[in-house]
Amino acid sequence: MIFMTMILALQPVYLRVVLGVSLEDAGAINANVQVLTEVLDLLIIGYMGHLSDVYGRVRVVVWGFVVAGIAALIVPYSLEVGLFLGIGGLAVFYLMRIVMSLGTTAVTPQLAAVTGDFSDFKDRAPLMSKMAFMMAFGATLVYAVLMQMPRYVGLIPTMLIMPAVAFIGAWLAHRYLIDLTPPVKERKMPWREGLALIKADRRLRLAFLSAFSSRNDLVLIGLFLMLWFVYFADVIGMGHEEAAARGGALIGLIGLVILISIPVWGWFIQRFGRMAALAAGLFLSGIGFISMAFVVNPYDWGIYVPALFMAVGQAGTLIAPQVLTIDLSPPPMRGFILGAFNTIGGIGMIFFVQIGGFLFDWIGPYAPFVFTGIGNLLIMLYALWLMRVEDEPEAGD
Repeated sequence: MIFMTMILALQPVYLRVVLGVSLEDAGAINANVQVLTEVLDLLIIGYMGHLSDVYGRVRVVVWGFVVAGIAALIVPYSLEVGLFLGIGGLAVFYLMRIVMSLGTTAVTPQLAAVTGDFSDFKDRAPLMSKMAFMMAFGATLVYAVLMQMPRYVGLIPTMLIMPAVAFIGAWLAHRYLIDLTPPVKERKMPWREGLALIKADRRLRLAFLSAFSSRNDLVLIGLFLMLWFVYFADVIGMGHEEAAARGGALIGLIGLVILISIPVWGWFIQRFGRMAALAAGLFLSGIGFISMAFVVNPYDWGIYVPALFMAVGQAGTLIAPQVLTIDLSPPPMRGFILGAFNTIGGIGMIFFVQIGGFLFDWIGPYAPFVFTGIGNLLIMLYALWLMRVEDEPEAGD
């Protein structure tokens, strides 16, 4: 999570300071980078899940880290490489961001699949909570600690932490991860069986809808909050490195609240059920996002109230949909179903981030948050209705 979060956090600063992207184009360009990577991720994420079913999770994770690390080594020098190749620094940045994203696409879903392989219905929520805790801890570490480094060591040296983390991740995965589920013999992707499963179970469709609406939340918070801080700094005469540090501190606080909330959500899921936790998380995050409409200056203390609601709600939407999806996925198809789950989440990310970028430029920095909050509350209403007509998953589903 450190690797994926760092590029998201440093991207607005790098584009502004090194590549000279203006305030007028900041929202669209930053959103376009994210959307382009997500579109290409959509083309392979389901296939990566199927490859993990066929060849094993560990092999896919290791090579994903290696590919992402190589691209991360080039990203800080996009301007120099672009000048050498004669194609411009922004084009090189776009290309390397794509490769980094493709590498991480091979990693994250497989880690969730490994957790699902090692768990049963009874202990799945606690184990998924622990995995989510470590992911949130990585994100918190980035914003609370690593985002303070550009002020002291410079932007480029800070960015070089990313490839180091990726290569360490590859070594750790190769050394310590174990494939538990036997590889499937069928190498064709199980499209028909997967679609039949999704069509037959409304609870699984709810998990997919939640992924569509809320998977983008962490990306949206990191991208547009950092944009807001960096570009509002020009209005108040603050340096960009200082602005990035202030923005990182707030996002770090959000990550800390997520960390504290995750064990509570693990208990909540066990006590009240998967769908109830999903609905509660969507409600809290939706209220937090919509409340950002009342924020004018991101450096004012008033921003902390909606930020806390977003954080607590995000912790729930981080765990409950994945637990619900794994519960309802047959082990031989688990990688494929999780790939489809993340594909739907990627489509949602494209939808909310792309529109959010335009709303950021045309209406104001708060607009992407309000738009996402409305989406979360709409899915929450569907979850509440479904809880009245469907039973919670049970062992053996």
